[in-house]
This record gives sequence, structure tokens and C-alpha cells, in this order.
Amino acid sequence: MLTLGIESSCDDLSMALVQEGQVLSNVTSSQAAYHAPHGGVVPEIASRQHLEALESTLEFALKQAGRSLQDIEALAVTYAPGLVGSLLVGLNFAKALSFALKIPFIGVHHIEAHLFSAFIENPLNYPFLGFAVSGGHTHLYQVESLGKITLLGHTVDDAAGEALDKVAKRLGLGYPGGPIIDRLSEEGDKKAFSFAIPQVKAGPLYTSFSGIKTKAVDYIEKEEASPKVSTHFKADMAASFQEAVVRSLEVLMERALAEKDFKQVAVAGGVACNRLLRNRLQTLCQKRNLNLALPSPRYCTDNGAMVAFLGEKYLTAGLTSPISLNAQARKTLGAL
Repeated sequence: MLTLGIESSCDDLSMALVQEGQVLSNVTSSQAAYHAPHGGVVPEIASRQHLEALESTLEFALKQAGRSLQDIEALAVTYAPGLVGSLLVGLNFAKALSFALKIPFIGVHHIEAHLFSAFIENPLNYPFLGFAVSGGHTHLYQVESLGKITLLGHTVDDAAGEALDKVAKRLGLGYPGGPIIDRLSEEGDKKAFSFAIPQVKAGPLYTSFSGIKTKAVDYIEKEEASPKVSTHFKADMAASFQEAVVRSLEVLMERALAEKDFKQVAVAGGVACNRLLRNRLQTLCQKRNLNLALPSPRYCTDNGAMVAFLGEKYLTAGLTSPISLNAQARKTLGAL
């Protein structure tokens, strides 16, 4: 089955063609340059840019795969969660193609697609611990089978990627901040500033990033108020704050693995590109003799391949979506 995947939940429009689990093409139209002056994603700009990029993105995806529009046998599209305007652009485009080509389509949950992106290049074994870490999510899931997912815990405020972006913005490093902090931290001292690992009363599998973010801002304001600003301050802050975020995520996973038995661990989402996080979690899983499924960086950020990959699994199982399916900005995966 040749499946077209469409991802448009936020500021990136991505389309991919997948056949029998193999990615034939994966094309992304990035909007980073449009949102950088604003220091974050502007919803109206995102949806308008998606509209402009639909045709060209599809053409590139087909060309990269060496296929034509008539070769597509099924469609998978993100319907939740995300920016509702952005979601509607992709979803309505998928409905139109489904109607015109007379082929089935299925709506895919964005976070579930991220979790399964780890298995585009890795073998899949159930049950697995799914860890979604991005600018909008820091969530732990128990995945027992396709569609059988339980939410185990999450951040009670900022997501990990959101915290990295906000501190990067406060340091004047630009947007998106996570990758910049990752690079700059190599020049800094991770022990220059101390941060306490969050303790959240909601339960052992919950975490928080607002406290360490506030602490980082305090450090920054004190430095700005000093008569002489250190030339290494930004690098040291980047390294120290990244260490605090990664250590918090590491502790959260340690707690989850101590509570339940899993055959493997899957980590996905934009923050899964972070090199320090990848190394730490790999070490943690090796100590426990667990296989860690990590997507390549191209499958960590929002991409059409993960949508097509998961969509194909559902479509093969005989599941489709009705034409009445609507975009849902806040649909929770595996709600507690």
C-alpha cells in the first residue's frame, strides 16, 4: 500500500510517501524564517504558509519517491493536537485528495505518530515505554499494542522544549532555541550554575520545568545587572540549563522503568535530537539491558513520514476515518 502522510500540526508542513513501512520520500517545508522575528510560532502565519506550500510540497514528495498522484493508494493526516488553523489546512487537503482519488484516509494523532517514528528504523516490541519530548509535550506512555496506549505521567507546566526555547530567547540566542543551546553548550561549563531537579507532588511520573526556567532567568538578570558581564556567561548558562533539563528527563525515565516492566523504550519528538539527552538515555537503557529506539534526527521533528508510517499500520488493520473527521486542537492521547 502506497500511503501519503501529511503533517501540518504546527509551523512545518511535511509530506511523505511510505510503502510497506519503507519511507520513499519525506519533504518538509520549514517556516522557521517567518517565525524567527517573533521569537515563536504565530498561528495565523503558520496556517497561511501551509496553504501556500501545499501544492509544491506534494509535488516534491512525489518526485522524490518517483511516483505519480495516481499511484497513491491511501492517505494519513494529522488531525490532533496542534494549532487548529494549521491542522485544518492539512486535514481538508487530505479529505479533498481522498474524495478526488477515491482512496481511503485516516486521521492520525500527532503524538502517537511521534512515538511510532522510533520504529521506522528500529524493530518494534510491545509493550514499550514511549517518551514524547518536544516543544509542546513531555509525556510518558505505556504502549501495549497499536491503539492501546496509557498515559503514565507528564510535565505539569512547561514542556522540555518550551523551556529550552524560552531560556534561549531570554539569552538572545534566537529561534528555535533548543538546537542553539545544544550547540552552544559545548563551549560552556555545565557546573557553572546549579539547578534543583523538580519534585512534583502530583506523583512520581510527573515533572516540571517552570521552576528551573525561573531560576535561569534570575541568573540572567543578575548577570545583566553586574558591572562586567562574563564573556562565557551565555555558553555556561546554555550548558548548565541543558544539563538540568536532561537530568530531569533522565530521572523521570528512571522512575518509569522502576515502576513497570517494558521490553524496550522509544524516545521521540524534537528534543530527542538533543545529543546530551540521546547519550544519557542510551547509557541508562544499556545499564538495564533495554533496547532504546531512537529516531534519526530527520524523524524527530514534525514530519510526514511518521504520519504515513503509523497511518499505514491502521489502514492495513482495516481502520479508516469518516469525511466528517474534524481537527481537534487539544485531543489527549491515552488520557488518565
